[in-house]
Amino acid sequence: MKQEKIATKPNLRKRIFAGLIDYSLMFGMSLVMFIYFGKETSTGYKLEGFPALTTSLIWCFYMIGFELKFGGTLGNLLFDLQVVSIRDNSTSSLTFGQSFKRHVVDLLDIWFFGLLGILLIKNTKYNQRLGDLWAKTIVIDSTDDQQFYKRFI
Repeated sequence: MKQEKIATKPNLRKRIFAGLIDYSLMFGMSLVMFIYFGKETSTGYKLEGFPALTTSLIWCFYMIGFELKFGGTLGNLLFDLQVVSIRDNSTSSLTFGQSFKRHVVDLLDIWFFGLLGILLIKNTKYNQRLGDLWAKTIVIDSTDDQQFYKRFI
């Protein structure tokens, strides 16, 4: 029988700043795409076709690819945050599906200045936001020995 021991902290300040870095990068990339490849309309710019697809692919590569390769996005890594799988399997590494689930609901988590995400992080057992709950992941500070995920057989 497998037993798990999980210890997390909210790490709110680090998580907020990491999110600001990540979504500033995403916003900046989108702005560049709209300015250089967007078509001007009466209300602003719009992206169509390949440039619109490219924006989605860059988001996917950055948000999901970085998590799969390095255990976190650039923002997370700058603040020593690591995303860990707590799914019932033999590894704590993330899968593509878990990372996708974490980020597909980012807009809900950061809606209204991150209120939903902050409330969930402060009030769930393992300090998880909506994406983490759905994907069965946790975020830990890799420099804090009191935060960990261990599986015992």
